[in-house]
Amino acid sequence: MPLKTSFQPYTLEFKFDAGTSRGVLREKETWFIKVWDEANPKIFGLGEAGPLKKLSIDDREDMHQQLAIILRTLEGREHPKSEEEIYQIAKELAGRDFPSVRFALETALLDLLNGGERIIFKNAFTSSGLKIPINGLIWMGHTDSMLLQITDKVAAGFDCIKMKIGSMDFEKECDILDYVRRKYYQKELLIRVDANGAFKVEEALSQLHTLSKYKIHSIEQPIKAGQPEAMRKLCEQSPIGIALDEELIGVYNKSEKEALLREIRPHYIILKPTLAGGIRSCIEWVEIAAAMNIGWWLTSALESNIGLNAICQLAVHLKAISYQGLGTGQLYYNNIPSPLSVESGHIGYNSHVQWDLKDLTL
Repeated sequence: MPLKTSFQPYTLEFKFDAGTSRGVLREKETWFIKVWDEANPKIFGLGEAGPLKKLSIDDREDMHQQLAIILRTLEGREHPKSEEEIYQIAKELAGRDFPSVRFALETALLDLLNGGERIIFKNAFTSSGLKIPINGLIWMGHTDSMLLQITDKVAAGFDCIKMKIGSMDFEKECDILDYVRRKYYQKELLIRVDANGAFKVEEALSQLHTLSKYKIHSIEQPIKAGQPEAMRKLCEQSPIGIALDEELIGVYNKSEKEALLREIRPHYIILKPTLAGGIRSCIEWVEIAAAMNIGWWLTSALESNIGLNAICQLAVHLKAISYQGLGTGQLYYNNIPSPLSVESGHIGYNSHVQWDLKDLTL
């Protein structure tokens, strides 16, 4: 039967000032989309398109109008019968220009395909309580604030923390890392750092050697994206693992992905479906990375629980190992209440808890 669609803008409100190298975040604009079969409107799929300001390709002023056009094109089509058909529809409608919409379409249509119960992939995450280990995210701020965040994360049972760096004085950031290593010397604490491209090319290698003193697992995007030769040299010479993040934005064709990873040869890649072109694009990245012996993990892009739920299920679908970046569900005052919960450094899905969609007006 023909499909029907609707969508709703929604502003997520942070519980605190979230500091990054691109500024302080206090709210995040996102869009929820709803897809249902005209003959059975009570069963519907939900997806989320939440581009990141100043970063996403589809961070644009006319997003509302463009989303309306894309969903109008989906209206009246027959209900897709397979995952591959869904991926093709999302690719056709959203293309390269709207990666977050592509992710939202895939999520909503997969949800609908699986009965409209927020099940994107049928796996152990939702069916048998499998929990995913995640990193505890440390936002930029004053030294005392960052140390308090770290103390709270370790006390909450996190064995891996990810610290945003690049906005403070580098020596102060190193002081924080030194303090953490001395305070928790008896604990096997895995530390990742994320520079968001803040290091200057000519200083980056020296800074990486300094960071290596603190037994850093990896650093995300030490220099700005779009400098493949400089990034390749850093990957060759760095004493700690380098993970590409922003570097992957806008790279959607399989041949382009292969060429990028072959040229730079990073140790890891970070996959955010909202930025990387959706679910099918991330699956392709994983396949290519595995063939080149490059590690990877998934990270949310500050989505609400609608998008976060899809990424968690994708992580299990892809048999992700190690710590994933999926602890962002507790950031907002007005997140969509869901079965997702974080406990002892893991995210899980409590099937006894219902989704609360009362704030949605789709």
